[in-house]
Amino acid sequence: MLFNSVEFIAGFLPVVLIGFIVLTGSGRQRLAVIWLTVVSLVFYGWWNPAYVPLLVGSMLFNYLLGGHLRQRPSRLVLGLAVLANVLLLGYYKYTGFLFANLDEAFGLGWRVDDIILPLAISFFTFQQIAYLVDAHDGVVEEHDFANYCLFISFFAQLIAGPITHHGEMLAQFRDSATFRARLDSLSLGATVFLLGLFKKVVVADTLALKATPVFALAADGGTPSLYDAWTGALTYTLQIYFDFSGYSDMAIGLALLFGIALPVNFNSPFKARNVIEYWSRWHMTLTRFLTAYIYNPIVLRVTRARMAAGKPQPRRGRMTAGTFFALVAYPTVFTMFISGIWHGAGWQFVAFGLLHGFYLVAAHGWRAWKVRQGWQLDSTTWWHQALAVLLTFLCVVVAMVFFRAANVSAAMSVLTGMLGLSPSSTQLDRTDFVYIAALLVFVWGMPNIQQWMGHFRTALNFQPQPHWTGRWLPFGAWRPAPVHGVAVGVLGFFALAIAFSMAPTEFLYFQF
Repeated sequence: MLFNSVEFIAGFLPVVLIGFIVLTGSGRQRLAVIWLTVVSLVFYGWWNPAYVPLLVGSMLFNYLLGGHLRQRPSRLVLGLAVLANVLLLGYYKYTGFLFANLDEAFGLGWRVDDIILPLAISFFTFQQIAYLVDAHDGVVEEHDFANYCLFISFFAQLIAGPITHHGEMLAQFRDSATFRARLDSLSLGATVFLLGLFKKVVVADTLALKATPVFALAADGGTPSLYDAWTGALTYTLQIYFDFSGYSDMAIGLALLFGIALPVNFNSPFKARNVIEYWSRWHMTLTRFLTAYIYNPIVLRVTRARMAAGKPQPRRGRMTAGTFFALVAYPTVFTMFISGIWHGAGWQFVAFGLLHGFYLVAAHGWRAWKVRQGWQLDSTTWWHQALAVLLTFLCVVVAMVFFRAANVSAAMSVLTGMLGLSPSSTQLDRTDFVYIAALLVFVWGMPNIQQWMGHFRTALNFQPQPHWTGRWLPFGAWRPAPVHGVAVGVLGFFALAIAFSMAPTEFLYFQF
């Protein structure tokens, strides 16, 4: 069931919301938790009922082990539990890829039937690994089965994130003051949901019509022309921007309808001035997980090994090449390698992760060198900042070619076309340039939804930076006023009309 489908908007959501209002209105909060858990399993089973036992079994397994680790911490039990989760994910996601590569390398004649990837397994696996690690470390504050099941299965964030943390969600489920439907949360939630729906069906799906033919040509062995290659790369980069941003907004809006605040997962990443900042704005909860549970432990382990060997801690900006590799380059590249293969089973995703690892190492190295020279880290000159944003965006576009391409050779074909090395040519269509330019002006120049609605809490523990357009925008910052209701209503009606009149398209992050 898709957020942009008639079945969800006109059928599933009203029934779930009415049931929730009735239960919380009569003080039956415990039943409301169970109600949302049950309907979330129905939501998940709508895609394929056969995989509901997998989700339920995973929740039960990790809940019991989490309880055990809270009472009797054991590195062995933790390691085996994490390994079990990783093996389950690996079986469904990487078995076919592994056997195909072994067969190609050694001609073993091995063949594995197609294994259907369960929806959301990449997301709920990471959430539960974090729960196990924190249970072992003694930082899990609550171990309630009903709340835990809702934390993992809540339909608003189950399929494509955000990757929530137990500490921020379980507290909300047991707080009757926030875990209920209110007029203000309904107003905020409906606004954010409709704006996210508009991004998806009006903008992202339109961009797909431009990007898909270019990457299909590359997948078939062709090399797109200079114009086609850049059109395909730019439109896909903008497509996934609005698709993922739209999904994130819809998830936040849906949760608000039930008085639940989800963390922000998307904060205008194309405004980033370097790739370090980009990853603090794009898929923010994934970055948070990778940093807390992969990057930081590696750095801590390396630091302890260096201290045991009697090596002094490096001063800021005074690292030797060996120290920089040990404390920055190695953990960064390895973490981004994990990020790449988490997104998909294919060498193109490995290339995507390693390329971003290289970007990050270069950015950290450049910043360390500036510190060593006594330079200011971030320039305040507007044109320096504009150039930094443009350079970061172009780096992201190149990496997105690998992210979208069917394989590495298809990605290289698109990049070859982008360099102007294709023998083919295409008649230029200026409307493509105008559309892309208009969207880039919007992305770079306008506030995001959290900024526009900054006077109200739309997301968990997030205070957006005020946007410079706030003083002269025609409608000003969002408030529950008629003018804003009409504006959002018009956009929402247009988005709903398109969503109800066409077959719904999947969100891009569903495939990961």
